[in-house]
Amino acid sequence: MKIESITFHHLNMPLVSPFETSFGRETDRECILITIHSDGLIGYGECVASRDPGYNYETTGTALHILKDFITPLILGKDIKDALDFQERVSGIRGHHLAKAGVEMALWDLLGKREGKSLREMLGGVREKVEVGVSIGIQESAHSLVRSAADYVQQGYARVKIKIKPGRDIKDASAVRQEFPNLRLQVDANSAYTLDDAKILKPLDKLNLLLIEQPLFEDDIWDHHKLQEQFETPICLDESILTPRHARYAIEMNACRVINIKAGRLGGLSQGVMVHDLCKEVSMPVWCGGMLETGVGRASNLALASLSNFVLPGDISASDRYYARDITNERFVLNSDSTIDVPSGAGLGVTIDEEALREFTLAEMSFSENS
Repeated sequence: MKIESITFHHLNMPLVSPFETSFGRETDRECILITIHSDGLIGYGECVASRDPGYNYETTGTALHILKDFITPLILGKDIKDALDFQERVSGIRGHHLAKAGVEMALWDLLGKREGKSLREMLGGVREKVEVGVSIGIQESAHSLVRSAADYVQQGYARVKIKIKPGRDIKDASAVRQEFPNLRLQVDANSAYTLDDAKILKPLDKLNLLLIEQPLFEDDIWDHHKLQEQFETPICLDESILTPRHARYAIEMNACRVINIKAGRLGGLSQGVMVHDLCKEVSMPVWCGGMLETGVGRASNLALASLSNFVLPGDISASDRYYARDITNERFVLNSDSTIDVPSGAGLGVTIDEEALREFTLAEMSFSENS
């Protein structure tokens, strides 16, 4: 399919409530909506880079630079066959996975619309609805955290993830566990600890957690291997798994027992499927992480999480968890069994609310093969 034009919308969207992790606090979210035109069809993708370089080095600013000055010249006016063809074309760009993944998502949307297939069908998904959970940022106190968890449990979420950092870990997790003895509970450190903190974190082993997510440095695999040896609770890697190759390293080193798959972090849905398949071969469970996505990215995550080895609930909460108004006309709602339906329409299966898009757009850049 020939890429005729590309548009980037730099968005800023207010969150329903602040979201705090070990690396910062967000009250609104920046991201980039990518629109690609080809043969009368429009494909949408979401680059999940945020304003600040907290989760990783990419920001909306760096992503726009890479998208405009490097990726666009490689695909504009070109005939792109599929996602793997795209990956080959951008292979000379080191890193910048969030930018690449946003474009690949838009290409998948185009392919699905051209073939009349949903993204779930194209990826090989086996579920029409996927089990989800909710992620709770660091709260003012353990008491307020328990109140927040109780609210989400009442809404129907059967799995809760809480963010932790030094000084806000054991007490917080213990308080939630005491209030909800049977809740599927996990914690996420976002690289806030070192191997020397193992003794501090050891009490987490007594809380019957699903997993401890990314406790050590964002580029580390070996020290996670040492940490996993000391814990009964599964260690889950997120930030450390940048490519299928890193997933193989982690598996061979016994650095973790679970992997969180984020298509954005890996550089695209195609790469996420590769990690899924690699983990499935060794019976290592995976789950789909979240990056506060709009309805565009949420639709993509749901399709990815419909693959067979996504056996743990994903961070793909209902739309109203994060946004009072989204940029898609479709809103995703939580079912009574703590699941969300996977879109069944062609491509991503969502349409854009143009009025909302205008409201949240900070800047817009368009490129055409004829300009």
